[in-house]
Amino acid sequence: MPQTDSATTTTPSAPSPSSRAWTVVLTACAGQFLVVLDVSVVNVALPSMRSDLGLSAAGLQWVISAYAIAFAGFMLLGGRAADLYGRKAMFLLGLGLFTVASVAGGLAQEGWQLVAGRAVQGLGAAVLSPATLTLVTGAVAAGPARTRAIATWTAVGAAGGAAGGFVGGLLVDLLSWRWVLLVNVPIGVLVLACALLWLRESRTGTGRRLDLPGAVLVTAGLATLAYGIVQTEEAGWTAPATLLTLLGGLVLLAVFVTVEARTAAPLMPLKLFRTRAVSAANVGILLSGSSSFGMWFFMTTYAQTVLGYSPLQAGLALVPSSLSVILGSKLAPRLMPTVGARNLAAIGALIGATGFAWQSTMTADGSFLTTILGPGILMMAGIGLATTPLATLATSSAAPGDAGLVSGLVNTSRTMGGALGLATLTTLATAVGGASPSPAALTSGYAASFRVSAAILVGAALLMLVWLPKGPPARTAAKA
Repeated sequence: MPQTDSATTTTPSAPSPSSRAWTVVLTACAGQFLVVLDVSVVNVALPSMRSDLGLSAAGLQWVISAYAIAFAGFMLLGGRAADLYGRKAMFLLGLGLFTVASVAGGLAQEGWQLVAGRAVQGLGAAVLSPATLTLVTGAVAAGPARTRAIATWTAVGAAGGAAGGFVGGLLVDLLSWRWVLLVNVPIGVLVLACALLWLRESRTGTGRRLDLPGAVLVTAGLATLAYGIVQTEEAGWTAPATLLTLLGGLVLLAVFVTVEARTAAPLMPLKLFRTRAVSAANVGILLSGSSSFGMWFFMTTYAQTVLGYSPLQAGLALVPSSLSVILGSKLAPRLMPTVGARNLAAIGALIGATGFAWQSTMTADGSFLTTILGPGILMMAGIGLATTPLATLATSSAAPGDAGLVSGLVNTSRTMGGALGLATLTTLATAVGGASPSPAALTSGYAASFRVSAAILVGAALLMLVWLPKGPPARTAAKA
C-alpha cells in the first residue's frame, strides 16, 4: 500500500508492500536517524566547542541539555499534531526546523547562540520524530510486513544513537566541531526533497481541535521534569533546586491527567493506558532506554579516559555494537511469529542483561575483545531484539486517530527513560568511584552502573512476561 496512513485503509492481505511504500519507510527512517544521531553526536565535540566559544562547564552542559529538554517536552504535542494536522506536514515542518537550527548552531559565534540552536533542533526533532513512526506504520498494512518496517525504524534509530560517537569523532578530527551540526544540512535538504516527492498527506483528526490546556500542561510538565533530570548531573539529586524542579514537573503532569479526565476531546485519552499492550510496552521501552543510553555514554568515556583511545578510535571500537543492535532489530520480525512478541521482548531484555553483567567485570587495563567487543555485542543485540516487538505491540494497539499520539508516546518513553537512566547511573558512578579521576576509580564507578543496568533489564523482562498480553494486540481494545 503506498498510502501513508493505514488508519484509513486497512488491507489484511497485502503480503508484500509496494516499492513506493518502502520509499516512504526509508524516508521516514532517514528523518529518525538524524533525530537520534544528534542526541549523541556532539559529545566528542564538546572540548572543541568549549575552547572555541569560551563556554563554561555549565554552558557546555546546556549544549546537551537544551536539545534533550525540548525534545522530550514537546514530543507528545508533536505526536498529536501529526494526527490533527497531517503526518507529512509535521514531518516537513519538523525536519525544516531541525535543518535551519543546525545551520544556526553550526555557525554560532557565541555560546548562547549554540545553545539556542540546539533547543530549536530539539523542538524540530519533537515534531519530526512521532511523524516518522506514524508514517512507517501507515505505509505498510498490518502484519509481518509492518513488523519488518517497524524493525527497520527501530534499527535505524538505534544505529543513529550508536553512530554518534564515531561520526562526531570523524568530523571533529577531519574538519571541525561545527560539522557535527552542519552535516545535518545537506542530509536534511535531501530528505526534505524525498519527502515532498514520495510522502502523501494523511490525517485522522478532521473536525477535532487541539486540546490547548492539555498541550500546555503536558509540554510544561515533561520539559520541567526533563530539566530536573539533566540538572542532577551538576547539582545532584538532593539539591533543593533539583527536588523542587522534579516536584514541579510531577505536579504539572498530575494536573494534566486531571484535566484530561474531564476534557471532551483530550490531547491524551486516558483510555489508552487501559490497553495492556500500550501501557506495558511503553514501560518496557522506558526501562530499556534507561540502560542503553547509559551504555553508549559510559563506553565512550571508558574507552577515551581509561583506555586512552582517541575520539575516532572510541567511535570505531563501538561499531560492532552498533551493527549488533541493527542485527537484533532485523532478526526480531523473523522470530516473533514463532517465539511470540511478549516472549521475544523478554528474551531480548535477558540477553541484554547478560551483556551488561559481563560489562560490569571491566577493569582499568581491559582489552578490546573482553571489555568492549564481547559485552557490547550482547548488550545491543538484546536491546534490538526487545525494542522491535515492544514498539510493534504499542503501535498496533492504537486506534487510527491516536496513531501519531502513541508514536509520540513511544518516543517519549525512550527519551525520558534514557535521560532518567543516564542521570541516575552517572550519579551512581560518581558516588562509587569517588572524586578521584584515576582510571581504577572511574572504572569501578562505571562497573557499578552496568551492574544496576543488568538488574533493571532483568526486572523489565519479568515485567514483560507478567504484563504484556500473550496474543496479538487487538486494536479494538484501544477504541473502548
